[in-house]
Amino acid sequence: MTYHAIDNVSVATQANIYFDGRCISHSLTLPDGTKKSVGVVLPMEQRFTTAQAEVMECVAGSCEYRLAGSDDWRTSTAGESFLVPANAYFDIRVTAPYHYICHYA
Repeated sequence: MTYHAIDNVSVATQANIYFDGRCISHSLTLPDGTKKSVGVVLPMEQRFTTAQAEVMECVAGSCEYRLAGSDDWRTSTAGESFLVPANAYFDIRVTAPYHYICHYA
């Protein structure tokens, strides 16, 4: 197992739980005020909406995603990321746990 660390952060100890427990994350705040979330998506197909731009970084596992306005499904695996514009959505398909860091742009 590969270990990833984000140094010097404050962590919200109460989890954010979405979609009947199939997506669970924790909010992080870096010393400079930057916000991120770290979480896992369990097997499902779902639409996520965004208020601000997000970079979804895959830490482990994989997902298929489709950005708003596209018919194409793409794959994101460990070490890869994809950008979702503000005030948009993306569809996600997960067949095994997908671990991610969400960087709010």
